[in-house]
Amino acid sequence: MTSSIRKLVISLPEFCRSHWLLRIPLAIIILQQGVNKFPLSIDDAVSYELPFLLWAAAAFGELFGGLAIILGGLQRGWVGDLISRVGGVVIAAILVGVIVTTNWSPIWDILLYDHLHVLLLVAGLYFALRGNNLSKNVA
Repeated sequence: MTSSIRKLVISLPEFCRSHWLLRIPLAIIILQQGVNKFPLSIDDAVSYELPFLLWAAAAFGELFGGLAIILGGLQRGWVGDLISRVGGVVIAAILVGVIVTTNWSPIWDILLYDHLHVLLLVAGLYFALRGNNLSKNVA
């Protein structure tokens, strides 16, 4: 029984472009959040009790992170890997800031009730830590 299940699992094809199923929605959400901050306003920053410089950095960081995730997937080789990793780091850093400044509570409450931010944080960390998975392409 386990032998036939093992053969079935091994025979399943690998969908090498499946990373786009994560890249595209992540980029869309992050880009949307960045675009929604424009035109930059001190009043918007004050409403979140943030310095304007941090608000502006988050807006430009979201634009950069979303574009980097898409461009990193389109670019081959170590350059694409680096772009994906940097985009992932930027997204993860911004999401940590969002969680700390807007939804700070015990870790279990964040995990249980702040699903979207946790999911975006983990997706950013995925690309920061994995990049374009070059290890499979290096001979």
